[in-house]
Amino acid sequence: MSNTHQLGTEVVQTVNWTVFGGVRANVEPMTVTASGRPDLACYAQAMRLDTAVLVTGLREVLGARLVAYLGGVRETRAVRQWAEGIRGVQDPADERRLRLAYRVAGLLSVREPAGVVQAWFQGLNPQLGDRAPVRVLREDDLDDAGPLVLAAARSFAATG
Repeated sequence: MSNTHQLGTEVVQTVNWTVFGGVRANVEPMTVTASGRPDLACYAQAMRLDTAVLVTGLREVLGARLVAYLGGVRETRAVRQWAEGIRGVQDPADERRLRLAYRVAGLLSVREPAGVVQAWFQGLNPQLGDRAPVRVLREDDLDDAGPLVLAAARSFAATG
């Protein structure tokens, strides 16, 4: 899969995981073995990326409205300003949430197109008590919600 709206590329023997096309974001692609854990590469990318690059990538996959919701703002203008580097994410908890969402989106995008990733974030998930992952991330304590959402994403990625 090499759609520009994806976080990952096709799994062959290795996962050449490039962040949203890599080149546009000026980020070196990461490579992990297929027998390894692609989510570790997603984690490393999510932690290392500049916030503007991270938000740009999330916006490409999830759309500005979902990124605004995850980031704790009401208007998509703030998302555009974050992506352009004009404005920073004010609350550190919101930035942590965005980084976790990026990690989850990256994990899912290794196998799924952007539309499926966006649907997964918004859909009622039986592993999350029939709540949408985006809602769990936004409304619940991140220390509790993060591991639950990651487990649900790993399960979905493993079963396809």
